[in-house]
Amino acid sequence: MSSSRSRRAAGWLAPGLASIVVLGWVFAGSHALAQTTAYPGIGRTATPAEVTAWDIDVRPDFRGLPPGRGSVALGMEVWEAKCASCHGIFGESNEVFSPIIGGTAAADQKTGRVARLLDPGFPQRTTLMKLSSLSTLWDYINRAMPWNAPKTLKTDEVYAVTAYILNLGGIVPDGFVLSHDNIAEVQQRLPNRNGMTTAHAMWPGRPLGTPSPQNRRPDVQGSTCMTNCAAEPKVASFLPDHARNSHGNLAEQQRPVGAQVGADTTRPPPAALPPRSARPAVVAAAAGPASATPPHPARALAQKHLCLACHGVENKVVGPGLREIARKHKGRADAADYLAQRIANGGVGVWGPIPMPAQPQVPAADIKALADWLAAGAP
Repeated sequence: MSSSRSRRAAGWLAPGLASIVVLGWVFAGSHALAQTTAYPGIGRTATPAEVTAWDIDVRPDFRGLPPGRGSVALGMEVWEAKCASCHGIFGESNEVFSPIIGGTAAADQKTGRVARLLDPGFPQRTTLMKLSSLSTLWDYINRAMPWNAPKTLKTDEVYAVTAYILNLGGIVPDGFVLSHDNIAEVQQRLPNRNGMTTAHAMWPGRPLGTPSPQNRRPDVQGSTCMTNCAAEPKVASFLPDHARNSHGNLAEQQRPVGAQVGADTTRPPPAALPPRSARPAVVAAAAGPASATPPHPARALAQKHLCLACHGVENKVVGPGLREIARKHKGRADAADYLAQRIANGGVGVWGPIPMPAQPQVPAADIKALADWLAAGAP
């Protein structure tokens, strides 16, 4: 690739992605250091296979893109089977997710700038309105979709789903086949391909396409200050008691990943923030006394398989509360079998317009245990 083409390819970077690339250089340097510095007793060197499995990102110049191809027709099949339950048949999405399609025009493909992004009278900001780099769309589908089974799509299916989204947006025709050979050409059709900038302080050196350094101060200014610090924070606002559990237990609505676990809103908040020296004892007390009845094993399965990301135990989150489901089917002779089928295959219409996706990754034994628990009233 010539240097001019390289600069053009790098120019596809959205502002946020520019920061990601910079961080990538930092981590690459750290990786090289790790190979030459020994830390006895701490970890081990990653194997080539482990590095290959981790290093799956695709750059804006399409380096890292695996060979493959996928048609619009195949993309429609995959979309309706694995994507439409959350994003709608035509990318219009539903009341939970933002629309993917809409807000672009044929004229935008000629200019590379979406006119409606500057129209205050147009309320939506869809994915295709903001997308400046096709590699971003391909890479995100490949790494993170479907939501309930990420990284399960085959490479050709990722190409196909990407082609189908582009077709819904009027960017490629019905019979189009997207591949690693023509994806750079399709990039030049994106409605917002020129709607990005590196003229900000997060981008090192000079902005792409300009001959001189940027000479700009960061958009956030600050300095180290460790004087006159308050001894203890003061709470300026809090959730009133009547609203604390109005949308279900927040602790059950968090994915079981990371440090943010959510407050247990089924329990009253502490009366006041204790002194720092007394906090360990108070935290232990806030957890409450040990329950005489241990939680049902199926509830742990519901947490493990992310059921509680969409369903509260008592209250609706995205879908109905689990005990609401149990009450609805109470007394039904085939409740366990029916619920097992619904968990495995998904469905829509019983509880409203938001579909529940199929759960092919959940083992049959776990599905049966969850269904039996619900049929018994979710004790």
